[in-house]
Amino acid sequence: MKSAVIVFPGSNCDRDAAVALEQMSGEKPQMVWHAESTLPDVDLVVLPGGFAYGDYLRSGAMAGQSRVMREVKAFAEKGGAVLGICNGFQVLTESGLLPGALMRNADLKFVCRAVGLEVEETQSAFTRKYEKGQQVVFPVAHGDGNYFADEATLDRLEGEGRVVFRYAPGNNPNGSARDIAGILSEKRNVLGLMPHPERVCDPLLGGTDGIAMFQSLVESLS
Repeated sequence: MKSAVIVFPGSNCDRDAAVALEQMSGEKPQMVWHAESTLPDVDLVVLPGGFAYGDYLRSGAMAGQSRVMREVKAFAEKGGAVLGICNGFQVLTESGLLPGALMRNADLKFVCRAVGLEVEETQSAFTRKYEKGQQVVFPVAHGDGNYFADEATLDRLEGEGRVVFRYAPGNNPNGSARDIAGILSEKRNVLGLMPHPERVCDPLLGGTDGIAMFQSLVESLS
């Protein structure tokens, strides 16, 4: 599986994503600077966590208008797989690749801890190695992770099986509507989630629950 990680000014999880991708696929991902006007020939594009452009205006707002995002949108429209983690999820909503918005956490505090999740959907390239209803633990680290969408959009996401991860009961760290932690695009080739699977791909980092996501991608896209 060939992959690329987009690097914005302020990205700080790009290397984490690259390490996880290389460990799981055996191929070193290409690091693509935000000002590039083309993407390499890849199977997967990852938008990493961090604080793109300092998160000025709104988290992900400026990154969503960057030059490279035009190419990422074109890639996704052609069916290419795109994974947005934390700040990457924010960029996906700001660029229109995913519906809804990520607002300030309900308690207005930055949260950084491990949280329990439930796997809601396994019929995607990102989650086929998980079991429906499986309990996993991913870390979160964000101040703007409160997922919001109108009721009609939320109902559509639920009805179309596009809610992929949900915070387990008592684990919602930000006030997200319906405990939503991650969603798919209509074509099911774009996934955005606030928790960090790339940080739990090695026992030395405290967990391995993220491995199945990258194994799913390798199996689906190789």
